[in-house]
Amino acid sequence: MAVYDLEEQEQISELKAWWAQYGNLVSTIAALAALASVGWQGWQWYQNRNAAEAGALYHVVQKAADSREAQQARDAAGRLIGDYPGTTYAQLGALLSAGTQFRAGELDNAQAQLEWAVDKGQDPALRDLARLRLATVLLQKGELDAALVRLQAAPVEAYAARFADLRGDVLATQGKAAEARTAYQAAIDALAREGEQAVTLREVVRVKLESLEG
Repeated sequence: MAVYDLEEQEQISELKAWWAQYGNLVSTIAALAALASVGWQGWQWYQNRNAAEAGALYHVVQKAADSREAQQARDAAGRLIGDYPGTTYAQLGALLSAGTQFRAGELDNAQAQLEWAVDKGQDPALRDLARLRLATVLLQKGELDAALVRLQAAPVEAYAARFADLRGDVLATQGKAAEARTAYQAAIDALAREGEQAVTLREVVRVKLESLEG
């Protein structure tokens, strides 16, 4: 029994010596770990709260768009962009509001919200969709060179045909028939890869191409 007591005392002594050397470090690491855990939980709560509030604002934009209330949609989308710029809701709200502005003839307002979605939006596919719609607004305003600039960079594959089609429209409006035909043909080729779901649009583009050839 005495041997066991002696070994236990030695172990205790070694533990005390180890704690004297490393105890402060261990306590600091434990405190930092606890703070990190609390911080992470706080960040998650903050993100969830922001998502809920942004979703509520997006619902306001949706209702205003359904009712064709251009100013209400613009105001709600503006709050989304200002208060929750990092959320997908902000991009979606800008796109939805811009469509409402466009239908109301408020092209400058539509352009402003689409430019934000293009330049500041987080989701690449939504940025490309905003670019496509922004180029449409610029075409409508007669700013043809600016529209082509927005269409210049290659989009995600899902929008390749739409970009080529709109590029053809802009070039045709500029009187550049040969370049417009090339763009329309690129759109037709891309639409062919989409299968039956793109038949109608493919025929529309084909009519544009044939009208230029005629």
